[in-house]
Amino acid sequence: MTRFARWTAVAAAALLVTGCGGGPSDGGPDEGRNGDGPSAAAPSSAGTPGLPASLTAQKPDWGRCKATPEAPAPGNGWQCATLKVPLDYAKPAGPTIGLALIRSKSTGGQGKRIGSLLFNFGGPGGSGVSAMPSYASLVGRLHERYDLVSWDPRGVAASEGVRCRSDQAIEASESVDATPDDAAEEAAYFKDAADFGKGCAKAAGKLLAHVSTTDTAKDMDLMRQVLGDRSMHYFGISYGTELGGVYAHLFPRNVGRLVLDAVVDPSADTVGHAKNQTLGFQRALDDYLTSTGRDPREGSREIADLLERIDAEPLPTSGSRKLTQTLALTGIVLPLYSEQGWPRLTAALKDAEKGDGSALLDLADSYNERDASGHYGTTTHAQRVISCLDDKQRPTPEETRKRLAEFERISPVFGDFMGWDTAGWCHDWPVAGQHDTPEVSAPGADPVLVVGNTGDPATPYEGARRMADELGRGVGVELTWKGEGHGAYGSGSDCVDSTVNGYLLDGAVPKDGKVCS
Repeated sequence: MTRFARWTAVAAAALLVTGCGGGPSDGGPDEGRNGDGPSAAAPSSAGTPGLPASLTAQKPDWGRCKATPEAPAPGNGWQCATLKVPLDYAKPAGPTIGLALIRSKSTGGQGKRIGSLLFNFGGPGGSGVSAMPSYASLVGRLHERYDLVSWDPRGVAASEGVRCRSDQAIEASESVDATPDDAAEEAAYFKDAADFGKGCAKAAGKLLAHVSTTDTAKDMDLMRQVLGDRSMHYFGISYGTELGGVYAHLFPRNVGRLVLDAVVDPSADTVGHAKNQTLGFQRALDDYLTSTGRDPREGSREIADLLERIDAEPLPTSGSRKLTQTLALTGIVLPLYSEQGWPRLTAALKDAEKGDGSALLDLADSYNERDASGHYGTTTHAQRVISCLDDKQRPTPEETRKRLAEFERISPVFGDFMGWDTAGWCHDWPVAGQHDTPEVSAPGADPVLVVGNTGDPATPYEGARRMADELGRGVGVELTWKGEGHGAYGSGSDCVDSTVNGYLLDGAVPKDGKVCS
C-alpha cells in the first residue's frame, strides 16, 4: 500500500522546475524586522526538563560521511556524527538511541555566521542525511551564514530505521487492490494492512511507541543545545512544516527564524487531510490537463476510465511485472509534484492507452524507491510508523464505505484510493495514536514564516493560512506564491526566494499576506 499524503518534497527533486520569477503584490517598505543576531557561541535556552548532562553536554564526534543506501558519500565539506537521544522522554535517564546527523559549516567565515539552520525535507520518513547535500545548491546564500544541518529522524534510515517488509513481500503486496470492489478484495486489503503493522511491530520493538512527531521535536531541541545555538533556526518542507509547528508549540521561547514551506494543514484530522490531498492532486491534474489543451472534466474522466480498465486487467510492461491500478495511480501522482514532470506524464498516459504500462511503472517505481535490482527503500515504512503513532483517528471499513461517494465527488481519479486509504493505512495498528490534530499554537514565539503555493498538489494552499492562524496572532506570517508544484522556495520565483532569504539572513519579516505572482 502506498500513501501519497505528506510525502517528501525531495523525492521529486529530479522533476523540479526552474520557473519565472515574480514581484510582490504587497509588502516592501513596510516590512518589519525580527530575530536575534549571530548566535555563534551563544548560550542555549531552556530545553526539555530533566535531561541529564550526558545528553545535553555531549560532543558529537564529527567525521567524514559515508555513502548511504539512498545516496553516495557527499565528499569534502560535509561531516557526519551521531547524536544520543532518550528512547522515551518520560524516562530521560533511561535507554538512548542514536540519530544520524550531517552538516556543512557556513562558508562566509565565523564573523558572519548566524548559527545552525536545521532542515527537514518531509515525509514523514525522508532521510535528511541523504537529501541535505543535494539540496545545498539551492540554498547557497543561506550557506554563507549558516551551518547547513539535517538528520535522519528516529525510525528513519540510519537512525534506527524501520523495515517492516522484505523486498519480496513488498512486490507481492503490489497485487493487492487498494480500491477493493468486492468482499474478497476488501478482506485481502485489510489483511495486508494488518500484516504490515505486525511486521513493523516485530522490526521496531519498543521504538514503535516512540517515533512520534512530538518525540522528534524534542530531539530537535536537544540537537539545538548540543550544536550550541541559543535559538532554533529551521527550514521545514511538507511534513517538515507540521514538525516545525509542533516544535514551536513545545518550545516557543526557543524559536528563532522558522520557515515552513509546502504547509500541512494542522486543523485537518485523518479524513480531513485525505480530502485535502484528494483536492490538491485533482487541482494539479486539472492544471496539467489544461496545459495540454484538454478539458479537465473530460480528461479526468478519461484517466479514471483508463484506471478502471487497468483494475480489471493489469497492463503488460517491458519486464515480467504487470502495471496494476494502484501502481498506475502512483505513476500519475509523481509527475504532478512539478510542472517539469508533465511531459513524462503525457508520454506515459499515451503508452498506457496503447496497452503498454512500462512508463507508468517506471514512474511508480521511482516514487516507491524501487531500484533496478528490485530493492525498495523504506521511506514509506517510516512514514507509516510515524503517522500511525501521531494520528488517533482509525476510520472503520463501514465508515469509509459511507464516505467514498464524497471522495469521488472531489476527484474521479484519486477519490476512491484516498477514501480507502483512510481506513487501511493504520488498520489494526499495534500502538494507539496520540492526537486527532497536532497542536501548533505558539504564544510568545517570534514570527514564523509560512509559505503556501496555490498550485501545490500534495499540501493544498489553504493549509498555509490555517497554519499561520493556529500558530497565533503575531506569530504566523503567511507568504503566498501563485505557482505550480510541491513547495515554493527554489522553484523559480525571485520574489519568494528573496523574501525567505531576507527573513533568514536579516530577520526581515514580510507583511502577513504578501503575494508573489
